[in-house]
Amino acid sequence: MKKLLAASWMLLAGNIVSAQHQEVSEKPDMYKGKQVQTVDTTSLLSAFKRGHVNGHFRYFFMATDNRPGLTDYYANAAGGGIRYETARFHGFQFAVSGFYTFNIGSSDLSKADTLTGQFNRYEIALFDVNDANNKKDIDRLEELYLKYSRKNVSITFGRQLLNTPFINLQDGRMRPTGVEGVWMEFNDTKKIKAAGGLLYAVSPRGTTRWYDIGESLGVYPAGVNIDGSKSGYTNNINSKAIALLGINYKVNANWQLQVWDVYTDRVFNTVMLQADLLLPQKNKQAFFGAVQVIKQDAVGNGGNADPSKTYFEKSGRSLSFGAKAGWKNTKWEAGINYNRITTHGRYLMPREWGREPFFTFLPRERNEGFGDVHAFMAKINYNMPKARVKTSLAAGYYKLPDVKDYRLNKYGLPSYTQLNADIRYAFAGILKGLEAQLLVVGKMNAGETYNNKRFEFNKVDMLQYNFVLNYHF
Repeated sequence: MKKLLAASWMLLAGNIVSAQHQEVSEKPDMYKGKQVQTVDTTSLLSAFKRGHVNGHFRYFFMATDNRPGLTDYYANAAGGGIRYETARFHGFQFAVSGFYTFNIGSSDLSKADTLTGQFNRYEIALFDVNDANNKKDIDRLEELYLKYSRKNVSITFGRQLLNTPFINLQDGRMRPTGVEGVWMEFNDTKKIKAAGGLLYAVSPRGTTRWYDIGESLGVYPAGVNIDGSKSGYTNNINSKAIALLGINYKVNANWQLQVWDVYTDRVFNTVMLQADLLLPQKNKQAFFGAVQVIKQDAVGNGGNADPSKTYFEKSGRSLSFGAKAGWKNTKWEAGINYNRITTHGRYLMPREWGREPFFTFLPRERNEGFGDVHAFMAKINYNMPKARVKTSLAAGYYKLPDVKDYRLNKYGLPSYTQLNADIRYAFAGILKGLEAQLLVVGKMNAGETYNNKRFEFNKVDMLQYNFVLNYHF
């Protein structure tokens, strides 16, 4: 990996230097008696020299404050990366990017809590979830792809970063989730947009490795089986690919529909249907709303013939539906959201692949792995464009099944109330390109924990502080 990253950086450095000038013809043309140098745009070399370079530096401080008697953690992470993409050459483009991260001062993330025996949950994902003692060798070749574009169609092959409802960047740590495979986008009309592809490898956030699809399930904690025994699907899922297809149909200027299907080879299938409505009003105001339905079904035996080692229960299924409504103008946005996961079964989607698309999602917690859920969330955003400030305040109540109802509660999380306060500032002038974010999260217990701290530690009755600096160039 180090040699590969070094080679990539040398390639980028060479292109940065050579990009200071453009390739010119050895036989200058004459225009009105003056010598004119002709720019070479026909060779492969010129496509590399006319390519685009950008970079990103990031600092992330995170601290979790649990109840007295339970272990608190903090972490300081810093890193940077660079990305290069060629200009188009007969429709083709090549891109490569890499990122490195350093642990510049943190708690001992390999130390378990003395009361519960459980390990760090949040801060470790800033670095390497597979090696809590790794503080320096945290690097990854994130993108390495060849892309072909023609008119309204593009096809990308290789390692890339995708944002879909189910497989997405989930970039609330130092680096996002990456995928490898073939991805196609089609925008042929003003009303229809489509995207889809076949993925065969994933590099979850908080990792440095690339995993095949079956291996990627269980990189993060796996919870329990429906009988309460420890889940055994890690390294035991036989799945080679994920097939995705999404279609967005714009009915008119205010209505749009989208449907997604995610088929995980030999494990499960997920279908989502969502409708969004926008009702513009006077003075740049608008009402908005949306409804969503997600249905899941097991494929085959759900990943393994042994029920104790399968990911999705054989013949299992889940159903979720939600709605949201709100109002916004140029500065304010306010909305209320609801989501229901029925008692049919757990909603399951590997956390290694991305965050959930529920309207009630709030950073630092998820409802993946649960059934029989009622979730309510209200949110207010206030933007001050002239001051380059964005603020957000959100509150949610999440009624989950009992922590001992293992069939519907995979991770032993009790019902909870969550409050998020988020403020972001974009610098200008000499510091243009620098952005700062402060996110404070509070989670309060609202369910029965049977006086067992394992159901509380890093789950409820906690505060978390996040301070992030991003510099893009």
